[in-house]
Amino acid sequence: MNKIPDRIEKEIQKLVKDLNYHCYRYYVLDAPVISDEEYDKSYRHLKELEERHHYVLPDSPTQRVGAPALDKFEKVQHTEPMLSLDNAFSHDEVREFDQRVKKFLKSASEIEYTVEPKYDGLAIELTYRNGVLYKASTRGDGYEGEDVTQNIKTIRAVPLKIEEAAAPDEIDIRGEVYMDLREFDVINREREKLGEPLFANPRNAAAGSIRQLDPSITARRKLHLACYGMGHARGIKFESQWEFINWLEKARFPVPSIIKSVKGIEKAINVIREIEEKRKDFPFEADGAVIKVNSFELQKGLGIKTREPRWALAYKFPAHQGITKINEIIASVGRTGAITPVALLEPVRLGGVTVSRSTLHNWDEIERKDIRIGDTVVVERAGDVIPHVVAVIKEKRTGDEKHFKPPVKCPVCGSVVEKEEGGVAWRCIGLNCAAQVQERIRHYASRAAMDIEGLGEKNVELLYSQGLVTHFLDIYKLKKEDLLNLPRFAEKSAQNLMDAIEKSKHTTLTRFLYSLGILHIGEYASKLLARKFNSLDELYHITPEKITGIKQMGEKTAASIARFFNDPENLQTLKALKALGIEITNPDFKKELEEKRRLEGLTFVITGTLPHPRNEIEALIENMGGHASGSVSKKTDYLVTGENAGSKLQKAKSLGIKIISYEELLALLEGKENA
Repeated sequence: MNKIPDRIEKEIQKLVKDLNYHCYRYYVLDAPVISDEEYDKSYRHLKELEERHHYVLPDSPTQRVGAPALDKFEKVQHTEPMLSLDNAFSHDEVREFDQRVKKFLKSASEIEYTVEPKYDGLAIELTYRNGVLYKASTRGDGYEGEDVTQNIKTIRAVPLKIEEAAAPDEIDIRGEVYMDLREFDVINREREKLGEPLFANPRNAAAGSIRQLDPSITARRKLHLACYGMGHARGIKFESQWEFINWLEKARFPVPSIIKSVKGIEKAINVIREIEEKRKDFPFEADGAVIKVNSFELQKGLGIKTREPRWALAYKFPAHQGITKINEIIASVGRTGAITPVALLEPVRLGGVTVSRSTLHNWDEIERKDIRIGDTVVVERAGDVIPHVVAVIKEKRTGDEKHFKPPVKCPVCGSVVEKEEGGVAWRCIGLNCAAQVQERIRHYASRAAMDIEGLGEKNVELLYSQGLVTHFLDIYKLKKEDLLNLPRFAEKSAQNLMDAIEKSKHTTLTRFLYSLGILHIGEYASKLLARKFNSLDELYHITPEKITGIKQMGEKTAASIARFFNDPENLQTLKALKALGIEITNPDFKKELEEKRRLEGLTFVITGTLPHPRNEIEALIENMGGHASGSVSKKTDYLVTGENAGSKLQKAKSLGIKIISYEELLALLEGKENA
């Protein structure tokens, strides 16, 4: 292939740079300096040159559209977990958050916070390597998301290359993809004309657009991005959230429409009030405000709880409210046996969604609010998601309203119902309760658990009603001929389900633990256990103390795990599952172990000025199994050198010791090469 002429190469490079700048002016700053016609003319000229000379830069605007459709989304592991935030619904709860921060830090000084709108969209992580967009992934379960790179590239506000700022070796930038209200209305009108189901809200529309297997569909929908956080970074360091936001702006990333740095919680609350007041004028949905401790050093000191950082809080705005009537109250039994009162409502529209059911939480809540069947009530969607009854309009009572008392027996199986000691929940204690059994089977087979495709709600209900599956153990006793006798199954669907069941026998400890439906144990806690314990057997007869030793595991969670793994009936079930062919591997433990032992048996000495304090680097080495020494000797394996290295460098050279840079040490730590 002939080399492209220098003149053409420079012209293409200039066109790419200019067009990306005009994209930034138009989609991020909303302040274009050229007309659409001028932009289109330059774009067409660039595309023509690229096609003629077969020369396309990775950050060319022509690469935003036209990628081939995918068969499926590949999984992506987040280098650092994408955590959710704890919520607050009042200013007093925000003040309590501030007190918790001060107490944890053992400080009475006013804390500096940043405050920004909480966008109601889809959380995304953008990974840049050497300044170029390498990968984009959804949040997923916080540890693992889906690769949506081609779809993210269609969003014009997303930089394909970091410009105007120092580009680090690698950085994960986190933000929210959202759809503005005007575009949401346009799309729903189009879907209505085509007879397609309408999106419930802009968040669903944004999520549905990003999860299109065909990027050209995503490209037709005008999506936006607001960047607000950072995950893993290498080759750059920030002291604070405010410094990071300023870097984002300089690097042409879109940031929240309002973001302020203030000292003291009362000033932070004033910014929350300002955001709430301006909320009605935002072109996008904002369901709250996010408060973060500004200093990254303080954030590190505060750390995280099970699923949320201690240094951030989401303040939720008062939700959309409506007035309706409670036609009936029913008792719903969940997979753990918890019985929840649920109000069946006259349908009411709340924030663009029709609501006909509302949780009443528990009977203490019913009594406190004096909720009765037939009442006219105020209903809201808390956090714009979960409908619940706020208050009863007692002035509208007619005298025909009826109290709804806790059931004496389980409404599904008739077993005895008991109230949790010291708690508010009533539970069915029946071991063979149909509601619990079906919910447990569905949970066991769910995608994040054993991932048995074909065992959804309707098929579980069918198999249970026919007496074929009354416990998740029975799944592995099913025969193909059993399925062929049922109305929902033909030859192919029956074989597909049998194949999925067989495939599920080979699983990971994280998935298996989650599938068991242990109280208080979700996907995240299951992964924490798998990282700590190599096999399922290590959890048998475990004590709560061994669980509370795991960072981010509380006493309530530890007690639940210990209770489960000390119950003889549960242990018998686990033994039966193994006998049915379940094989469990634990890549999470092996990965953790490999990381901890990566530098085992190696001795390091550090000299000169490095990007981070020496004690931090030494701690990093020792955490990976290495030994950090203060002096060079024949036993030294590596000398890590920075600027102004002293006599240790000369001694290492004379002894033939391997001399590496800080960057080469990082490569060793990451297992990428043998320095």
